[in-house]
Amino acid sequence: MNLKHQLEEHLAHIARERDPYLATEGHFYVQQYIRHQFQRWGTVETWEFKIKARTHTNLILNLPAQPGRENKPPILIGAHYDAVPGTPGADDNASGVAVLLELARSLSAQPARYPVQLIAFDLEEYGLLGSAHYAEALVQQKEPVRLMLSLEMLGYCSQEPNSQNYPPGLQYFYPNQGNFIGLIGNLGTIPDMIRLCGSIHEAGVPSCWLPAGKRGLIVQATRLSDHAPFWDRGYRAIMITDTAFMRNPHYHQPSDRIETLNLDFLTGICQGLAIGLRHL
Repeated sequence: MNLKHQLEEHLAHIARERDPYLATEGHFYVQQYIRHQFQRWGTVETWEFKIKARTHTNLILNLPAQPGRENKPPILIGAHYDAVPGTPGADDNASGVAVLLELARSLSAQPARYPVQLIAFDLEEYGLLGSAHYAEALVQQKEPVRLMLSLEMLGYCSQEPNSQNYPPGLQYFYPNQGNFIGLIGNLGTIPDMIRLCGSIHEAGVPSCWLPAGKRGLIVQATRLSDHAPFWDRGYRAIMITDTAFMRNPHYHQPSDRIETLNLDFLTGICQGLAIGLRHL
């Protein structure tokens, strides 16, 4: 099965109502699907955290680096698997999880120059809670991180003029067509953003990058995913996104369905990231 069909297969399993409180059956199904897929490539760590006496779960898969580079700090790649109530969340964030699962396949077959830790985060929609708890644990343990990537909505694009919106001022510097993938990182990630954009572009998907100073506080919209807790704790982190509600009219709606996504666009992003990550 080729990559596009693999991604479509993942989406078919993940795109369903899966709010952790109001759609518990779907949430549990998706959690177990991710666990099963991760287990194909290694041992899955169940990383638990508590919110108001209720236990929630991030799922983690560690992949080794190329031989001789095992002791390097890891690249973290995360995507949240929860969704808001009332939507199947195909773009938000089944698309990110699908790419996360295929990166696990690709980087287990051909390792990167750094160890890779793939993380499926819970409770992003409730305030980035899964990633915040995990980032804080890394700080407490004084764990170094080479780079953190947050895969946040990767599947929606439009060729229509004026289909892309921006926070005030940015429209003068970036395209008005929503047909590119965006990389938004803190200042230390600029060389990595340039490399990853190049790899994604070579895979056939236009890409743009934006440096976010002061932890993204100047443009608050740059903080709306699981990279922000890593910014706040001093780690280098990048959000990779189709820009969510600034482009996708189905954001947080019942209409956020698989048929609204562009699977060629999603496939190109996945291919570009797999190549780019091996060259960081």
